[in-house]
Amino acid sequence: MLSGSIKLKYKPYGTSVLGAPLLYFPCKGACRLLVMAGIHGEEPETTFLLSRALRAFDENLESIAFVLCANPDGVALGTRGNANGVDLNRNFPTKNWSAAPVCSRSILEAERDMELSTGKAPASEPETKALIQLVETLAPQAVLSLHSPIGCIDAPEETTLVKNLQAVFNVPYVKDIGYSTPGSFGTWCKECNPECVTMELPRLAPELLYERYGLNFVEFLKKYPGR
Repeated sequence: MLSGSIKLKYKPYGTSVLGAPLLYFPCKGACRLLVMAGIHGEEPETTFLLSRALRAFDENLESIAFVLCANPDGVALGTRGNANGVDLNRNFPTKNWSAAPVCSRSILEAERDMELSTGKAPASEPETKALIQLVETLAPQAVLSLHSPIGCIDAPEETTLVKNLQAVFNVPYVKDIGYSTPGSFGTWCKECNPECVTMELPRLAPELLYERYGLNFVEFLKKYPGR
């Protein structure tokens, strides 16, 4: 039976703009994989699915750490960006960071009809700064960043991690998402060495995501090398 609460121990790694604690679930040993959800507040299904998966475990994993929600203010407010209106996934200190506003779609079929800031400067936001420090401290070999609702796996190379995720989620691999992402977390990871795989969940209701992928996702975490 699935637990109604997460039994894993958590630690704070920072504070959001509105003062919400930024929490992560550490691993017991060296970090081989960091799984992160909720960097876009309008994608709460990523946090939902990860929460359901974590409730299948009675204790922290050996080599996998988790960030359940990287943008708690955005999730609480129902906004893509944080409380400052910044798209956190365009706020990382990359070579291609741009101060120009970015636009996103209110629904997948719409034109880009929502404008967000990329921040006053790279890593201007407390959520971004804290996540950078966490990744540098954990030094994971790979990061799995959960997004939605495009339904694909976006990564520079089709690695073993990508292939294993394809077996779980049955979505296509793409080498490029098809549009520019200056200042993104994935680009920052590429420049700082850890492998980063962006898992774009399909466009499904949260319960359907869990019904279709939840148990397989749990098995993937259980079988991850050295987990």
